[in-house]
Amino acid sequence: MSPSTITLLFLLFAVIMFVLEKIPLGVTSMIVCTGLVVTGVLDVKTAFSGFIDSNVILFVAMFIVGGALFETGMANKIGGIVTRFAKTERTLIIAIMVIVGLMSGVLSNTGTAAVLIPVVIGIAAKSGYSRSRLLMPLVFAAAMGGNLSLIGAPGNLIAQSGLQEIGMSFGFFEYAVVGLPILVCGILFYATVGYNLLPNKNPSDSDSVFDEEKDFSNVPQWKQILSLVILVLTLAGMIFEEQIGIKLCVTGCIGALALILTGVISEKDALKSIDLKTIFLFGGTLSLASALSSTGAGEMIANKVMQALGENPSPFILTFVVFILCCIMTNFMSNTATTALMVPICISIAQGMGADPRAVLMACVIGGSCAYATPIGMPANTMVVGAGGYTFMDYVKSGFPLIIIATVVSMIILPIAFPFFP
Repeated sequence: MSPSTITLLFLLFAVIMFVLEKIPLGVTSMIVCTGLVVTGVLDVKTAFSGFIDSNVILFVAMFIVGGALFETGMANKIGGIVTRFAKTERTLIIAIMVIVGLMSGVLSNTGTAAVLIPVVIGIAAKSGYSRSRLLMPLVFAAAMGGNLSLIGAPGNLIAQSGLQEIGMSFGFFEYAVVGLPILVCGILFYATVGYNLLPNKNPSDSDSVFDEEKDFSNVPQWKQILSLVILVLTLAGMIFEEQIGIKLCVTGCIGALALILTGVISEKDALKSIDLKTIFLFGGTLSLASALSSTGAGEMIANKVMQALGENPSPFILTFVVFILCCIMTNFMSNTATTALMVPICISIAQGMGADPRAVLMACVIGGSCAYATPIGMPANTMVVGAGGYTFMDYVKSGFPLIIIATVVSMIILPIAFPFFP
């Protein structure tokens, strides 16, 4: 059996197991990861490289930074201030989505989510609302906001690099032509009809470190203030990542180490705040993404779909198919890997048709960001699995309608803003 066939069988196994959840998500990921080594598809180093991926390091660091904000009671204090202004759960969801969406337009969407997750958990604790209904809109808004600028998501820059190689480019805010309407429609959706689709879990359903009820009255005020100061400085470091030349994950590590060294959070509490379910789920499934890429299985899927369209497909049909293909792939590979795989394919198709590559690439990037229907589609989704007590199907129920909305909005705007034959 060829490596690409084995990879596709493991992909099928992972999808079925994620949906049925007969075994924990993290265990499924580790079966796939180990299986790819045993069958010789990947070597040990490649298969387990996901566990030292920069996003996993960022997870660990930000779990500690967030844990300190929670352990000191500062997250609850911030929550108290926010809940004074947002009087209902709906207005709270709208406020969170607007703030996160705009922030992730100029920050890394993963970094934005990582910084704000503990704050939102604090808001939920203070307001009495279910955090499972607040965390999912947060990560969806982070994904949508990533399409507001050139630097909002890694996939945006990958498409830009591909365009620059053929002497073209996107403007800094050009992604927002499609991204902003999707963000606005997404916020309106969860403020109205989608509000009823958000999962409502009890804290007992979750095994997150943030579940423990604590009395913060004896926590020294300096610890609370310092936990917030370090969080803000960490956030600033992430905003100015390019200027200071320090990667997001390293900035997160500096923040986490500063909290431990100053005694704001003990080493024991820092280790306790790391959600291992998230680490195993994300690190394990990255091996599947590597296998899809290295064996050519991912490219094979993409090429088969493109071949089915025939020699001269309608521009609208091609845009739609590229968009949907990227949507499907991004929910099982990382959105960055999906875009990296599809960009060269899209450019060659566009050039073969004599069409504007910008039109096809915009569909590719926006579709590749629609990772709303699974907990593994993007790092932020994975980060809240434990804290929200979510199942695989929670993402499908809440996120799939958002994919439909993004598709409809994109199919209306793309042909107008980015015509195939300008």
